[in-house]
Amino acid sequence: MTETSEPTPTDTLPPGAETETRRSADGSERAYNTIRKLLVEFKLKPEERINEVHLAKTLGVSRTPIREALNRLASEGFVSLTPNRGFFVRSLSTEGLLDLYELRSIIECAAFRLMCDRADDDQIDRLRSYWDAIVDGYRDHPPDVILTEDEGFHLLIAELSGNPELVNQLSAINARIRFIRRIQIEHRSHDKNQVSSHSAIVAAAIRRDVEGGVELLRQHIEMTVSATQQALKDALLKVFSPGEPTARKHRGRARSA
Repeated sequence: MTETSEPTPTDTLPPGAETETRRSADGSERAYNTIRKLLVEFKLKPEERINEVHLAKTLGVSRTPIREALNRLASEGFVSLTPNRGFFVRSLSTEGLLDLYELRSIIECAAFRLMCDRADDDQIDRLRSYWDAIVDGYRDHPPDVILTEDEGFHLLIAELSGNPELVNQLSAINARIRFIRRIQIEHRSHDKNQVSSHSAIVAAAIRRDVEGGVELLRQHIEMTVSATQQALKDALLKVFSPGEPTARKHRGRARSA
């Protein structure tokens, strides 16, 4: 009796479907990179409604990859989705920013305390190894790489706390402040002492110096939010010209540093 092999997922696809799927994925990735660049460079203004049809024509793709890219950018905090209205560029405002950073500080300090209490030496060494692997040239990395590596560092502390809910909550906060942090990292106010700050936090973890590590984290986050506020002020001046008094007045509610 001759055995028959089960068809693979590729075998069951109609002719040309695999190529079409790959083309769609490539189009979505290209749309994502292009739109993200427009957002970071302020070619799309804060609170502006995103014209999906125009973007599709400009990029020479259908609206499907545009929509996939925008959904991805929404999950990363770069744009927002309003039901029945579409996608909008994230607002440049410090309203609510201090509350989010305050919550971030509470979560990260609690995570550090739990890590020192619960993690064994091998687990603590994971934090040291992570930092050692990226510290050389950290300042010279592109902003997107710095942001990813920094988030990874702080999420690892949350992971080593042994409480997955702290990881979930910190991940959610990161998504909400990612767009603003991306602006700050590229700004002149970006903290050049981040390398020494991260190194000191790792050293405190190795010593299991709970109070010292918590204070380092608290100062680290406070410096970050102060620099972010300054970066946002300069970004608003850059984006909105004096000929747009309405937009500037609308954003005048933002808290000052």
